[in-house]
Amino acid sequence: MSRSSRRLMTTIAAATVLSTVAACGGSDDSGGGSGGGGGENEASDIGVTADTIRLGAHYPLTGVAAPGYSEIPTGVQAYFECLNQEGGIYDREIEFIFRDDAYNPTQTSQVTNELVLEDEIFAMMSGLGTPTHSAVLDFLNDEGVPDLFVSSGSLLWGDNPEEYPMSFGWQTDYMSEGKIIGEYIAENFPDAQVGLFLQDDDFGEDGEAGIRQYIDDQIVAAERYTPGNTNVGPQIAALQAAGADFVVGFNVPSYTALSQLTALQLGYDPQWFYSNVGSDPTLVGSLLNRFSEGQVSDAALLDGALTTGYLPTVDMTDNPWIQEFQRIWDECGGEGELTNYRVYGMAQAYTMAQALQAAGQNPTREGLVEAVEAVGSEWEGPVFAPFRYSEESHMGTSGMTIERIVGNGSEEVQPVRITDIGDAPIEEFDGEPATPPTNAIPDEEPYEG
Repeated sequence: MSRSSRRLMTTIAAATVLSTVAACGGSDDSGGGSGGGGGENEASDIGVTADTIRLGAHYPLTGVAAPGYSEIPTGVQAYFECLNQEGGIYDREIEFIFRDDAYNPTQTSQVTNELVLEDEIFAMMSGLGTPTHSAVLDFLNDEGVPDLFVSSGSLLWGDNPEEYPMSFGWQTDYMSEGKIIGEYIAENFPDAQVGLFLQDDDFGEDGEAGIRQYIDDQIVAAERYTPGNTNVGPQIAALQAAGADFVVGFNVPSYTALSQLTALQLGYDPQWFYSNVGSDPTLVGSLLNRFSEGQVSDAALLDGALTTGYLPTVDMTDNPWIQEFQRIWDECGGEGELTNYRVYGMAQAYTMAQALQAAGQNPTREGLVEAVEAVGSEWEGPVFAPFRYSEESHMGTSGMTIERIVGNGSEEVQPVRITDIGDAPIEEFDGEPATPPTNAIPDEEPYEG
């Protein structure tokens, strides 16, 4: 189905909802709340009533990928709870429904069907995982459901808006991250013999494509693992045999722990560089403790490893965004402490609030997408670099820092650099960090089209 055809069908669906509301008497509630208003709130599209906006998501709440990732929706939920207490979006409360897919694409398809057809969500936001979200990409776009801010840096959600007009990335994509990593290695470790440890899907492929643009001649081996196969001994031994004294991993946290334990057993001690996805030291430390049955008690093995960053982290206690997110967690969160995964969820929820404000008082699915395309690149927030949203690109944030892991935190070794996919150059970012607004609630003007 063409993009214009999808827009026509969405418009027809919205008109049907509006005519049904009119026949039943509609709503007399006035607008207002976060984002302004002044007219009447109406049931303007599927998942939008005069009082609520319903959003959905899928996450691995159980299974091998649950550690860390299962905390993301608790951060989203805490942010929306505090937002609702302040009046929501145009006096509508945000209902956030998230379901467990156990990082299993078949289960992702099942729960996404439930969210769209039974729960009748207005939009999907923050659906997590490259292999999992890939399984529902066609369905969401065919159904005309906005698919915003996918929790994955795959190019699938951002680089093809003609085929997937409803889908948008959010975090820095893996190819751009690979480019920034590759440039850093070329400039600071020009004599390193580099090995790659890659998840065997778009995550690893995109990262490898980016890094090879800068250090293809330094790479001596590229080893891949299949998610679910926890024996990475052959891959780590192959990197050691190839003479790799610098290893870059594009892998999830459990495989950071597995690669560290395997290298320890082999007496293999290269310089490690883990992509942002797999480098949270607190989580990796707990996984090391669990996998080693207490023989390794914390993340000390990661000390000195390099990684990337595009969001402030919980160890940055002087950062105003972390201070606001800590307040939100204390006031509206659940059990446990504020973690980097909860910060991630809150930051995504903040961007979602910007999108809903920009979509206007009585939003439609198509209007939400058009608003992100039109003004999303202007939004500021917790992320370190600008978004790349437009009609031609649905790519998320454009840059990253380079950091060195120290204890349960990290220290910056290179400031934010920005780029895009393909042969786009890498440049130093000269913008200033954004300051949180009052109560960490954005104030975006509605996009008038």
